[in-house]
Amino acid sequence: MTNPITATILVVDDVPENITTLSGMLRDKYRVIFATSGAEALQIVSEQKVDLILLDVMMPEMDGFEVCRRLKMNIATKEIPVIFVTALSEVSDEAKGLELGAADYLHKPCHSVIVKLRIQMHLEKVDQNLRLENLVRERTAELSDTRIEIVRRLGRAAEYRDNETGMHVIRMSKSSCLLALAAGVSRAQAQLIMDAAPMHDVGKIGIPDSILIKPGPLEPAEWKIMRTHPGIGAQIIGEHSSELLKLARTIALTHHEKWDGSGYPNGLAGENIPLEGRIVTIADVFDALTSTRPYKRAWTVEDALDHMTKQVGITFDPKLFPLFVKLIPQVLAIREEFNDSLNTST
Repeated sequence: MTNPITATILVVDDVPENITTLSGMLRDKYRVIFATSGAEALQIVSEQKVDLILLDVMMPEMDGFEVCRRLKMNIATKEIPVIFVTALSEVSDEAKGLELGAADYLHKPCHSVIVKLRIQMHLEKVDQNLRLENLVRERTAELSDTRIEIVRRLGRAAEYRDNETGMHVIRMSKSSCLLALAAGVSRAQAQLIMDAAPMHDVGKIGIPDSILIKPGPLEPAEWKIMRTHPGIGAQIIGEHSSELLKLARTIALTHHEKWDGSGYPNGLAGENIPLEGRIVTIADVFDALTSTRPYKRAWTVEDALDHMTKQVGITFDPKLFPLFVKLIPQVLAIREEFNDSLNTST
């Protein structure tokens, strides 16, 4: 349960006097931090845990609506309650904010009692949702385990096409979980990434063996076919209400996108690439480089990291990759535990 004394409230407003007013209302009960722009607010939530955000709408450069949209698109921040605090009074403005995922709407000037009650209500709602999620998780554990096992086995089935043991998907999925946690993703979401990641290359099922396991460089026409496997993977997984399968589809479709926009299949760039896709890309490439395949030798850890370092800002997220480097001892421990010489019959 969120402890009111330690809960962190982020106040976002470009007018210092408004920040002072709201901070004065809340400082006796909460830890209050502030940002004077949308960009600064997004930076703060990427670096530390925030329990609730009081967000002004009318700000220069990036307004509150855009800040909320970005928060709700990011797997690491989408669950943070956002309360708009604004002088806008049109019903259409309030409707827009709620449609973007805001939890509530307060009109300036704000009364201290109302602000405190609304914040308390939404923090309690988060706690209630967490308790409900835990209860549902306990009651559906067996079904969930079965679904996860099917996803993992299908991912390993695809991996058998060019890696006879299929241990790559286990290693890279566990490494993805470590990196997600290091990036500030909640433990539940990091676990979900680990469970969904084995499906990242399921689209390889649709690639001919003559291309997939060709012992040499691919011709341009062959590369064109190889680059279709993310889309094939997305089609195989389909569109479902299951959060696990939604995440698996996103990962399958985006793990070959590159930070500079030169990846495939959609040429996404920067933070337009979903965080889960950026995470899996790093874990996948490292394990692939350091593994033996029919068409390549295994690289040393040093050579792999040197090569990947040169690709930071081109292929890899400049913020995520340094976090991954710090995790190398743990990644290598996973590699030792799930090496390609293991019997994978179970």
